[in-house]
Amino acid sequence: MAGASAATVLMMAGCAGENPAKNQAAQQPLKVVGQFELHSLDPSTSGGFFTRLQVAETLVDADNQGALQPGLATAWEASPDNLSWRFTLREGATFHDGTAVTADSVVGALETARTKAASPLATVPVKSITAEDGAVRVDLMEPYAPLPAVFGHTSTQILAPSSYAADRSVTEVVGSGPYKVTRLEQPATIELAASEQWQDEKSEIAEVHYQAVGRAESRALLAESGQADVTFGMDPTSLQRIKQAGKLDIAAVTLPRTILMKVNAAHEFLGDSRVRQALSLALDREAMATALLRDPEMAASQLFPPSLPEWHQDDVTPLAHDADEAKKLLAEAGWAPGADGILEREGKKFSVSLRTFPDRPELPLLATAIQAKLKEVGIALDVKVGNSSEIPAGHKDGSLELALYSRNYALVPDALVTLTEDFRPGGADYGAMGWNNADLTSTLNAMSTGTDAGSSEENRRTVTDILHNELPVIPVAWYRQSAVVSDRVEGLVLDPLERSWRLSDLAWSK
Repeated sequence: MAGASAATVLMMAGCAGENPAKNQAAQQPLKVVGQFELHSLDPSTSGGFFTRLQVAETLVDADNQGALQPGLATAWEASPDNLSWRFTLREGATFHDGTAVTADSVVGALETARTKAASPLATVPVKSITAEDGAVRVDLMEPYAPLPAVFGHTSTQILAPSSYAADRSVTEVVGSGPYKVTRLEQPATIELAASEQWQDEKSEIAEVHYQAVGRAESRALLAESGQADVTFGMDPTSLQRIKQAGKLDIAAVTLPRTILMKVNAAHEFLGDSRVRQALSLALDREAMATALLRDPEMAASQLFPPSLPEWHQDDVTPLAHDADEAKKLLAEAGWAPGADGILEREGKKFSVSLRTFPDRPELPLLATAIQAKLKEVGIALDVKVGNSSEIPAGHKDGSLELALYSRNYALVPDALVTLTEDFRPGGADYGAMGWNNADLTSTLNAMSTGTDAGSSEENRRTVTDILHNELPVIPVAWYRQSAVVSDRVEGLVLDPLERSWRLSDLAWSK
């Protein structure tokens, strides 16, 4: 009866108005479904939820190519010695609680971000951040060329003073973007409404409801049944089915993101670069990209995808699949097949574990394929699918052996910032482990301080060559983000930097 009643209502509406579907849609919230849950309100650990949903702004924004654009700051400039920067704030900007965005409130948010280990601002050599008339001044202990790009990272989003408790923990998210939070139930539900305080053009989409749905099959069903307007995190099989059906639009963009196999180079089996090269040679990337990602172009021939043109090297020798060469390198490293076909050395079997997680549905599939390929060269791989937090935890306590995850090298619009973090001498949660290279460190440092004037291209080549040859992380696949879009809405253009879902640009279908 409920289905019949709904059909009757639609038929009556069809007779009564010029475009009832559009009128009805405009009175309903935009329904967004994704795979990620919200476990924290803190900007440094909330996964960029509130910049993607356009609730909060950062001082600096970026276009599709990573070129810096005004955000809450309309302009910025450095002193002649590059030790002082001034960021001019947008006049009239207002938080969702009705209070003005002032230089003091911006300084408060940035000072809090500086205390968070997960924020790239914590590693910037900041001497002080102070308020000036309509501007924020940042004084540095030494020059740091990519500072404006750091202020484009989601951890530096500017929240109203009312967002913070006395201890500076975030108790609610009060931003200055096009949308404000009206309801939030962690970990799965966020509801938004268009902000009356927003200075720019108001969105046609007045309300947005985000729902986290863990299972890829469930997200696909919601998209196909019309219960979701924009659906992220589609598994390759479902996406292929939806493409073939041809009833729903699919937005796609190649990201500056790479699926990686992180290697604990301090492990007794994995410290030898020949072994890491053998692991890489064992992988049939093209077959995995074709069969599992349904996109052979996403097979990673090097660490950086073409969507990072300054770092991608067209003439590099591509990473290839060669099981025989892998076996040869493993033999050179002292490994020989045992009776069961698994390699042995000094009485120990070559058995290691790989941790991954299901938030990105392709990762467990790729992990299983990697397991099969490593077995072909004599390596026993135990795949452990758990929570994504187990990877940084395993890095910290040293228990991690291998991990599979994806890394976006442009979450800070300048990839240099992420590279400096990931491949610093002490390693990083989603970067190197038990590995460092003095030449790499000095080159990245020269680029960060701006002392490499005139040689940036040469230094980028040095960095990419070292990572390509040493393989502290092993590239598996590049990443194309897709979203399934219902026929109720139009105008979705995905952000390759994953900073924003640009929901304010959407309109109800005509």
